[in-house]
Amino acid sequence: MDGHGDMGLLEHFDPSLVGRMKEDGYESRSGSDNIEGASGEDQDVGDDQRPKKKYNRHTANQIQELESFFKECPHPDEKQRSELSRRLGLESKQIKFWFQNRRTQMKTQLERHENVILRQENDKLRAENELLKQNMSDPICNNCGGPMVPGPVAYEQQQLRIENARLKDELGRVCALANKFLGRPLTSSADPVSPFGSNTKLDLAVGRNGYGNLGHTDNMLPMGLDNNGGVMMPLMKPIGNAVGNEVPYDRSMFVDLALAAMDELIKIAQIESPIWIKSLDGGKEVLNHEEYMRTFPPCIGMKPSNFVTEATRESGVVLVNSSALVETLMDVNGWVEMFPSLISRAAPIDIISSGIGGTKSGALQMIHAEFQVISPFVPVRQVKFLRLCKQLAEGVWAVVDVSINENQENLNAQTPVTCRRLPSGCIIQDMNNGCCKVTWVEHSEYDESAVHQLFRPVLSSGKGFGAQRWIAALQRYYECMAMLMSPTISGEGQRAINMGGKKSMLKLARRMVDNFCSGVCASTLHNWGNLVVENVSEDVRILTRKSINEPGDPDGIVLSASTSVWLPVSQQRLFEFLRDEQSRSQWDILSNGGMLQEMVQIPKGQGHWNCVSVLRSTAVDANVNENNMLILQETWNDVSGSLVVYAPVNMQSLSVVMTGGDSTYVALLPSGFVILPDNSFSNGEPNENQVKRDRDGNIGSGSFLTVGFQILASNLPSAKLTLESVETVHNLISCTMQRIKTAFN
Repeated sequence: MDGHGDMGLLEHFDPSLVGRMKEDGYESRSGSDNIEGASGEDQDVGDDQRPKKKYNRHTANQIQELESFFKECPHPDEKQRSELSRRLGLESKQIKFWFQNRRTQMKTQLERHENVILRQENDKLRAENELLKQNMSDPICNNCGGPMVPGPVAYEQQQLRIENARLKDELGRVCALANKFLGRPLTSSADPVSPFGSNTKLDLAVGRNGYGNLGHTDNMLPMGLDNNGGVMMPLMKPIGNAVGNEVPYDRSMFVDLALAAMDELIKIAQIESPIWIKSLDGGKEVLNHEEYMRTFPPCIGMKPSNFVTEATRESGVVLVNSSALVETLMDVNGWVEMFPSLISRAAPIDIISSGIGGTKSGALQMIHAEFQVISPFVPVRQVKFLRLCKQLAEGVWAVVDVSINENQENLNAQTPVTCRRLPSGCIIQDMNNGCCKVTWVEHSEYDESAVHQLFRPVLSSGKGFGAQRWIAALQRYYECMAMLMSPTISGEGQRAINMGGKKSMLKLARRMVDNFCSGVCASTLHNWGNLVVENVSEDVRILTRKSINEPGDPDGIVLSASTSVWLPVSQQRLFEFLRDEQSRSQWDILSNGGMLQEMVQIPKGQGHWNCVSVLRSTAVDANVNENNMLILQETWNDVSGSLVVYAPVNMQSLSVVMTGGDSTYVALLPSGFVILPDNSFSNGEPNENQVKRDRDGNIGSGSFLTVGFQILASNLPSAKLTLESVETVHNLISCTMQRIKTAFN
């Protein structure tokens, strides 16, 4: 009885059950009676050896104190028992026996309550059995309505009946376990009701308005993660805590929260939803907050007074079917792999349900993740949330995320909450061509005071964490998967690479981009420390970290410098300038004034700008030739933004990777640029004296440029960081930014 396996029962026990049990004739000894010298957990001994029991009636105050402490800790240790003994004026032995008796009493009550439920379930099955016997003894023909002469029962039918009986027995055991686990009765004989009413053929064709009856979810089951014939979803134990010490929490509350979030996502994702209205300029959709507040109650509590709201919605076609996409979304590692520029890292905390029938429908997870905008001006968002997946119809799925209310659990209560993820996620619908249409909704509340003034309009407009970025990243990922299966690359003056070489190169490029983003955003992917130096501009962030002797980690001390600026240059023009090998010498100080030649290109998308490349400098320089250095570079560009990240790599190491070798041990010090579009001057950045047109003459067209550099300040991790190293990386970023501004006048 001292085992912790009964904690789940104690946490969810309903005190009202005791009264109901007494009415049913189940009376037990009160826990307030203390029996000295024995307890409910003592081993059996002979009657002549058992000492005479002495009963002591505790006072009402003592019972109240003991009951209150029992709710918090059913298994007090010796120190706690001594404290209670001193406070209540009882012997430590009396305290120990009281808690033992109370635990025994609690378990007995729960077992009796379970027997009552099993008896009711048995009565239902017996009634169903009698009804089946009656129907079998007096069968009626479905065609004529007259009596039908029974024939011999087929062997297959007998097997089906046996299997049906076995499944009912198993269902009863599952429901009994669920009663223990959730602390509330669950019926196993619920009629299978479609969550979408009688309309089973939803109007979900691409090009039609609306998602049919997706919004009508009033008929969902109380525990509605799936309603396969009323079968309850399997419940799993926690897999461990990724962010702190594991503590008990009420999972049934999380299930209710996830179901409410799913209902909200389905309704808010409908194309003709009144919650979305056109902005004043007739462009993008904006959330009608008044209509939203009238339609949906706050599922995670009221918004803090210092928080602001961002909400966006976007649709797009993705080169994958719905089931494959759902599998990846419900795999945390696969989910992070799909969104390298949006998620720095993530880990599962708990798998509450793994789904039903071998599918992901009904799967419910608790996840901790770090979301990022690649700029030193936007802090990383630490969010702990639930993710629920549900199949809405054939070929139609929904995946929803919702933050856990900080009042509902205290896994990381010491960390202040700076962002809350309101019901967000996607509706996925299969198309006839093997692709799927994805409607993505992003809805968050966050503390705007932590964001730099320059980037506040970026976040409020949805260009930072909005749905458009998620859809664009999703499309890029599956375009890359499709291009990866294309024939071997061979072009004029370029080296051919086989499938193994392409995979190794893409893996190395992915690590390069991850390291670059970590150095700019200061995510926990690496253990960065912030440096504050007097001679460094406050708009430039300097970070430092030491080598941790991991494969691919440079030996020594790494410095990272990054900053962001607004430029009156369109995103497309700025990206083409930074990516063009011919204009590289205008901004790249390390190019030694020479141009770059592309040796290898691995396409990652339809446009030539989405690729991983290997570049070689044409500059005649003794040091360059002596080091035999090449440049690994990844670039992509779409409506949500652009990226150019590069790193010098030893020629021998890169040759091994291009032939399919292991890329884990290749050291990287990445640098690069990230561009976010800005189609208005609403951010207040330009003043009256600044140009309000880009070089193409477009009024109100600009972009936010983030630049970051990483250098090796010392070859020894134990060495002390010098001011010269900090000034070097600061001058590098300042000169590069100045050269870019000069190139655009």
